[in-house]
Amino acid sequence: MDLATRPALARAAAVLITCLGGVGLATQSRVNGQLAAHLRDGLVAALVSFLVGLVILVVGVLAIPSARAAIPKVALAVREHRLRPWQCLGGAAGAFFVTAQGLTVAALGVAMFTVAAVSGQVLSGLLMDRAGIGPGGPRPITPTRAIGAVLAVVAVTAAVSDEFDSPSRLWLSLIPAAAGLGLGWAQAVNGRVSAASGSVSVATLVNFGIGTVALALACAVDVLVRGLPAGLPSNAILYVGGALGVIGVSASVFAVRYIGVLMVSLGMISGQLAGAVLFDLTGPGIEPATAVGVVVTLLAAGVAALPSGRRLRGTTAQ
Repeated sequence: MDLATRPALARAAAVLITCLGGVGLATQSRVNGQLAAHLRDGLVAALVSFLVGLVILVVGVLAIPSARAAIPKVALAVREHRLRPWQCLGGAAGAFFVTAQGLTVAALGVAMFTVAAVSGQVLSGLLMDRAGIGPGGPRPITPTRAIGAVLAVVAVTAAVSDEFDSPSRLWLSLIPAAAGLGLGWAQAVNGRVSAASGSVSVATLVNFGIGTVALALACAVDVLVRGLPAGLPSNAILYVGGALGVIGVSASVFAVRYIGVLMVSLGMISGQLAGAVLFDLTGPGIEPATAVGVVVTLLAAGVAALPSGRRLRGTTAQ
C-alpha cells in the first residue's frame, strides 16, 4: 500500500513507528549503560555502539540493490544544491548528545539531564517545523502544538521527579538543553537526506557515518585525558545497542516526512517512557512517577496532533 496516497494512514503509521523506535532507544540506553560500566568509559561505549550500527548499515545497504543505487543520489543532490552539505551532518548531533551525557550527568544527575534535554528537543521540534527545515515543509506553531510541547516537558519532569537531588551546578543544564536542540535539528536534516536519496537506510547510514567520525574524535581526546578504557566484554548482548540505534534513527528518518519534527520527538519520548515502564515490569515494579509521565506524554502527543481552531476554519495551519 502506498502511504503517500493515504495521508491519514501514513501519519498514524509514522506515530506508531516513532513510538516503537523510542522503545528501541530506551532498550539501547540500558544496553549501552551496561557496556559503559564494563568499559568504565561512556564515550568509548557510545563509539562502540555507533561502530556496530555503522557496520550493520554498510552491510545492509550494500546488500540491497535499491539502497546501493541511492548512495550516489546524496552526492548528486549536494552538487545540485538540492541538499546543503550541512544537512548531511545530523549524526554529529547524536555524537554531541552522548558526549553531553558523559560531561554533565555526574554533576547534574540523570533527572535534570533528562528534563533539560527533552525541553531542548521539543523546543527544537517546534522551531524546526516552523522554519521548514525538515522534508515536510513549514508547520506553524499552533496553540495545540505549543500546549503539547509544554505537556511533554511536564510529563518527563513528572517521570523523573523522584530522582531530583538538587544539583548545585544548574548552569550545566544548558549543555543537555543544547544537545536536545541538536537532536531536533538532526531529525529534520536526516529527513532531508532521506528525501534526496529516496532511501531511509542511506540517510541512516550517513547519520551513523558522521556520528562515528565525531565520536572517534571525542574519544581520542577522552583517551588522552583519562587513559585507555577496560577491555571489551565477551558478552555479545552488550553489542546490540548499535542495532537498536539503527532502529531508532531509521524510525525518525521515516516518520519526519509525514508528521514533522515535533511529533517525531513526542513519539520518541513516549516510546522511551513506555520502554521504561516495560523494564519496571520485569524489575522491582512500576514507579508511579514513570507511569504518570507516560500517560501525560501520550496526552501531549494527542494534543499536539489536534488541528487548531484556525485550521478548522479552513486555513492552512497544521
